[in-house]
Amino acid sequence: MPEGDTILHAALGLREALVANEVTGIDTPSPRRAGERWPERLGGRLVRAVDSRGKHLFIRFEGDLTLHSHLRMHGSWHVYRAGQPWRRAPHRAWLVLRTAEREVVQFDGPVLELLTDSRTRFDRHLAGLGPDVLADELDERKFLRRLREDDPTRALGEALLDQRNVAGIGNIWKSEGCFLAGVDPWRKAGEVSDDEALAVVRAVRPRMLHSAQTKGYGDVEIYGRAGRPCPRCASPIRARGQGDENRTTYWCPGCQQ
Repeated sequence: MPEGDTILHAALGLREALVANEVTGIDTPSPRRAGERWPERLGGRLVRAVDSRGKHLFIRFEGDLTLHSHLRMHGSWHVYRAGQPWRRAPHRAWLVLRTAEREVVQFDGPVLELLTDSRTRFDRHLAGLGPDVLADELDERKFLRRLREDDPTRALGEALLDQRNVAGIGNIWKSEGCFLAGVDPWRKAGEVSDDEALAVVRAVRPRMLHSAQTKGYGDVEIYGRAGRPCPRCASPIRARGQGDENRTTYWCPGCQQ
């Protein structure tokens, strides 16, 4: 599933392509959009902002209308020059936004809805999100409050994936953050100190910001490296499914306590 850095990277690209530009054409190939009249409702409007929060992306139009996107496991946003061939098959496109110079396409994105601005502020699911790990300033107090309100017997690695505790961290950065902070992701959240929990998000935040700017994971230390030696202590990296969704967690049993 795309994590917060991937979504922020997409938002930066869409912002450059769309903001202050008139949308001259809209296609909604997915049958799920049939009857919603998005071309009529959005055509000719200027895009005034593109932003993200955690794994959610928002394209904000003039007139109090916002497109909300969540890519789930397989969705992606692409930006093309007008007339440039697409890198995915056209039948996989859910939305196409055209300006005079660009084509912005969402492929395979199961969550795509047109909302009013007020709805994006008061929607229960969106309002329930924890602090965005990639916000201009991370709200560390809110993160700790949400973490302490969660089930204290839950493993820290699983709690970090819960977007109600902190928005934007996924499987890659959960593993990387716990490793960088030297914290065992299998420890119960209630047994992890505030300083240790903050060390995880503080360690991962700059690397995620760098990834959002470069769309690369050059700083990954242990993710996907099961069986290879730990870069700190040379113990073999381990991997095992964690939580209700059995998402694979990578950790070093030698130096993560």
